Amino acid sequence: MLIGIDFDNTIVCYDGVFHRVAVAEGLIPPVVGQGKNDVRDYLRSVGREEDWTRLQGLVYGRRILEARPYEGVLEFFRKAKREGLVVKIISHKTRQPYLGELYDLHEAALGWLRHYGFFDLGGKVETPSACGGLYKENSRGEGDVYLELTKEAKLRRIAEAGCTHFVDDLPEFLAESGFPGDVQKILWNPAGGQVAGPWMAIRAWKDLWPILHTVGV
Repeated sequence: MLIGIDFDNTIVCYDGVFHRVAVAEGLIPPVVGQGKNDVRDYLRSVGREEDWTRLQGLVYGRRILEARPYEGVLEFFRKAKREGLVVKIISHKTRQPYLGELYDLHEAALGWLRHYGFFDLGGKVETPSACGGLYKENSRGEGDVYLELTKEAKLRRIAEAGCTHFVDDLPEFLAESGFPGDVQKILWNPAGGQVAGPWMAIRAWKDLWPILHTVGV
């Protein structure tokens, strides 16, 4: 069994971060809603799409450490390692923002994983450990973290890695025609609400275990 997991908005929780940074940068009034989509929708409604693009680069780059892991996700990684499951982070993002400050977004993501304890403190290890770290810290096609440059490359990586399950927050990604047909799709949907599609949905990381145990973990 091999569980693939998306990164942004699946492992990383940006609740409040986009709002806080946008207010600090003078992009939105404080009365705009706290959610990422609230900030996006406001900027688009006033014709400031480029400001939204710059804001994403800022949050995903220099300000990423202000975002926290979703509740329960580190515990999921720890338990998965104890039970001998292989977990890989597979995401896609450009190397640098399209607009604004030049920043290595892949290194920022790896730095976030280090900061919040997803890698073993002692460095690379060769066998699973109970302390919750990934085996290797590598965004270049080896190890347990794959930061691809395009959505198509992400889809290929899910297949090539041999994922049996994949967790993502975007229904449209799970519905892609190129999504591997033999992979169990799991929608990360912490807000709840019905999102119809050919997947199972979870609102909390502990909810993933019953799905995995149904196939004999």
